[in-house]
Amino acid sequence: MASVDGSGIKLSFESLEEGAVVAPAGAVVEVRDDCSRRAQWLRAAVLGANDGLVSTASLMMGVGAVKDDAKAMVLSGFAGLVAGACSMAIGEFVSVYSQVDIEVAAQRRRERKRREASEEGKMEEEGPEQLPSPLQAAAASAMAFAVGALVPLLAAGFIGSYRVRLGVVAAAASAALVAFGCVGALLGKAPVARSCARVVAGGWAAMAVTFGLMRLVGAKAL
Repeated sequence: MASVDGSGIKLSFESLEEGAVVAPAGAVVEVRDDCSRRAQWLRAAVLGANDGLVSTASLMMGVGAVKDDAKAMVLSGFAGLVAGACSMAIGEFVSVYSQVDIEVAAQRRRERKRREASEEGKMEEEGPEQLPSPLQAAAASAMAFAVGALVPLLAAGFIGSYRVRLGVVAAAASAALVAFGCVGALLGKAPVARSCARVVAGGWAAMAVTFGLMRLVGAKAL
């Protein structure tokens, strides 16, 4: 059953149960936007961890191609972790700060247009939009990279045998790549098997190319 109230709004009584609370449309949109932002942050964290894993594992495999010393391999991986985390943090800070500047300028333009459109010059002003924090984004990016880079470091840190150490690093990196691929697929609503295969294949390619080139260059230069 439907009726029309005094304001001309059509109401459907069948859709309303006794005691039910209908959320305003704006609240629904706000919740959806918040969930979307969280999903984007999680996906960015997964991608950052994947970058840390692949770059550090490839660096360690490259050093392992020319030196069988465990200390050199672990130190190179740790250097890659620190350098990569700093690079990710600085890049994210600059990128998000630029985005904030653009959004602040856009908000000011919209505010100025609303004032100009008001005949009396007094109109209800909207609250400022929530802007991302550059420092928070930089810290999250660095943390995600470091978490991924720790996987091959921990895998190689306690193994003395040269061949076993290389195999363990490759195996640990592969397992982590599968996990990151699954999480990324779930967040992006993509096919899990295809996403995992793509992530693992990319990681293997990076490690294989680095290992092969370093073996080739090291054999001729050293």
